[in-house]
Amino acid sequence: MPFPTAAFRGPLAAVVESAELVTPDDALPVPPAYVRAVWDRERGTVDGAAADRILTRAHAERATPWPQPRASDAARVHRDGDRTAWEDAAFARQRRLSRAAVAAAVTLDDDAIDEVVDGVVLLCEQSSWCWPAHDDTRRVHGSVLATVTDPFVDLGAGEAVAQLAWIDHLLGAALDDRAPGIRARIRHEARVRVFEPFQRRRDWHWIGLDGDVHNWNPWIHGNVVVAALRLLDAPAETEERDRVVGLAVEGLDRYVAALPADGAIDEGYAYWWNGACRALEALDVLAHATAGAVDATGIASLRETVAFPHRSHLGGDWFVNHADGQARPPADQPWHALQRAARRYGDDDAAALAESHRHPGSPAATEREGLGRLLRGLIDAAWVTAAAGAPPLPRDVWLPSTEVVLAREAEGSSAGLALVAKGGHNAEHHNHNDVGSFLVAVDGVPVIVDAGRPTYTAATFGPDRYDIWTMQSGWHNVPVVRGRTQPAGRDAAARGAAAEIGDARTTFSLELADAYPEAGLASWRRRATLDRTQHRVEIADAWVFADGAPTGTDTVLHVLVAGAVRLESGGARVTPIGGARPVRLRWPSDVEATEEVRDLDDPMLTEVWGERLTRLALPLASRTQLRLTVELDTPIEDLP
Repeated sequence: MPFPTAAFRGPLAAVVESAELVTPDDALPVPPAYVRAVWDRERGTVDGAAADRILTRAHAERATPWPQPRASDAARVHRDGDRTAWEDAAFARQRRLSRAAVAAAVTLDDDAIDEVVDGVVLLCEQSSWCWPAHDDTRRVHGSVLATVTDPFVDLGAGEAVAQLAWIDHLLGAALDDRAPGIRARIRHEARVRVFEPFQRRRDWHWIGLDGDVHNWNPWIHGNVVVAALRLLDAPAETEERDRVVGLAVEGLDRYVAALPADGAIDEGYAYWWNGACRALEALDVLAHATAGAVDATGIASLRETVAFPHRSHLGGDWFVNHADGQARPPADQPWHALQRAARRYGDDDAAALAESHRHPGSPAATEREGLGRLLRGLIDAAWVTAAAGAPPLPRDVWLPSTEVVLAREAEGSSAGLALVAKGGHNAEHHNHNDVGSFLVAVDGVPVIVDAGRPTYTAATFGPDRYDIWTMQSGWHNVPVVRGRTQPAGRDAAARGAAAEIGDARTTFSLELADAYPEAGLASWRRRATLDRTQHRVEIADAWVFADGAPTGTDTVLHVLVAGAVRLESGGARVTPIGGARPVRLRWPSDVEATEEVRDLDDPMLTEVWGERLTRLALPLASRTQLRLTVELDTPIEDLP
C-alpha cells in the first residue's frame, strides 16, 4: 500500500504503513453466497427475521416494474429546486436491488438471480450515479442533465459503486453462471464512473484539502475502498488497486485528523451515522482486508466518537438535534455498526445504546442504509443474538469542541428534566444560526426544541439557505436584539463557553455579544442551569448595550415549544408530545408574552413534531435581564 508516500500524513499514517492487502476474493468481511453454512435460510446463521421479510417483499415485487429515475425529475433541481422526485426513485431502485441480492444469496434460485441481473444492468445503464443536486455539470458544461463523459464522484456514485462491489462479492459465481459478462460490465462502469475520475481529479471538495472536512469524506472514501478491494481484481490492476486504496486512506486520514479529541460531530447526531460511523466502518473493512494489520483502536478521537451517539441521547427515540438533524431520526439505523465499533474500541456504554435497539425476533438490519450495511448486520452473530439492553443515559456530558452540554436529573434515567445548551459558531457544518440556543426535554421528550430541517431542496445548500425559517436564529431559543438576528459565519460565535458540572446542579455559561455584531451589544451573558435539588431548569440572561441606551421594543426572546401551550400570567403550561408529563414555563409577571403557531406540512418536520410548533415571544423592552424557568407541573413530593 503506497500510503507512506502520501502528501498528507495524519493519525492513520503509522497505522497503515506496513499493511498489505489480501486478495480481492477475501478482501470484504462477508462470506459469499456459496457459503451455505451462513446464507442458507434453514441451516445457516443469517438472521431469519430479516431474511424472511426481505424474501417476502422481493418475491412480491419481481412482477412489478422497477422504479425509474427520470431525466425530467433530474432537471427539476435547476428548475424548481426539487431534488426528491429523482432521488426517491433512484433510492427505491437501489433498495429493491439490495433486497434482490439478499434473496438471491439466501435461495440461489434462478429467478432471484435474474432479478439481480436486471437491477444491476438498470443501475449500469443509468446515465449518472451522481445525485443531480450534487453534480457540477450545470456550472462546468451548462447542462441540467449529467454529462456522461465527465462523471462527478459524489455520495451517490460512491453508494452505487459499493453496492455493485458487494453484489459482485456476494454472488460472483452465481452471476457468472447465470449471466456471463455481467461482472465485466460492473467493472467497466466502476472504472469509468469512479476509479478513473477519483484518480484523475484530486481537487474533490470532499477530500478536505483545506482542512474543512465533513461527512462526505468518509462516506465516499469508505465506499471507494470497498469497490477497489473487490473490483480491481485483474492481475494487471494490482498496482492500481493499491494506489486507489492508498488515496482513499489518505482522504480518510484527513477526516480522522480533523476529528476533535472529544469525538463530537458539529453536524450533530443524525450525521454521525454517515460521517464518523462511515469512517469506523471503513477502518473495520481495512482491518479485515489487511488480516488485522490496520488497527486504529489506539487513536483517541476515534474511541471518543464511538461514544457520541449515547452522549447525544435524550431517551427512547429522541436525540439532541442541532444543525440539520432530526430530533427523532428513523429508528432503523445500522445499530449493528455501532455495536461492532463499540466491541472493537472497548466501549460498553456505546454497545449498551446499540443493544437497547436490538429486539430479538425483529430484523437485525434493513436495506435503508445500503447493501453493505445490510449484509454485515444480517450475519454478525454478536448482533443477531444480542439481547435487548438499557441505554446508559449519562448524567452529564460536556463536549468542549462543539461547546455543547447535556445534563439530566439522574444517570441511567430519562425521567424528569434534561437541559441541552450550545455555544459554537455560525459556520458549523449543516449550520443553523443558533449560537447560545438551548433545549429542554421532559421524560426524554423535547419540549423546548430545535425544529430541525425540512426536506432538502436546491436552496438548502445554496445562497438562499438562511431564507429557510428553520435555519434562522429567530426560530431558535435565542434573542432578537434591537431587531437583529444572528448572521451566518464563523465570526458570529460564542465567547467563554464553559460548563460547571456538579451533583446539585450543572451550569453552562457563555457570552453572546459576538453573535449579534450589528446590535450594539457590549455584553449578553447567558447562564443555563439544571438544578437537581429544585427539579428546575433556569435560563438567566443579562445584557448591556455599548451606547448605554435602553433595550428598546424590538428586542425579544423566542422560545420554540412542541406540544399544547396555554399562556398564563407570568408563564405557560405545556403538555409535551409523546405522553411526557406537562411542564410550566415561568418568567416575570410584567412580561406579556405572545404565541405564534407555526403549522407544519413538510414530512421531515411533521413526522417528528406533528402538525405544529409554537413560538413564544417574550418582549424585553426596558429590561436588562430576564430569568426563565422550566419545572415539572407536578408537586415536588410526587417526583420520582
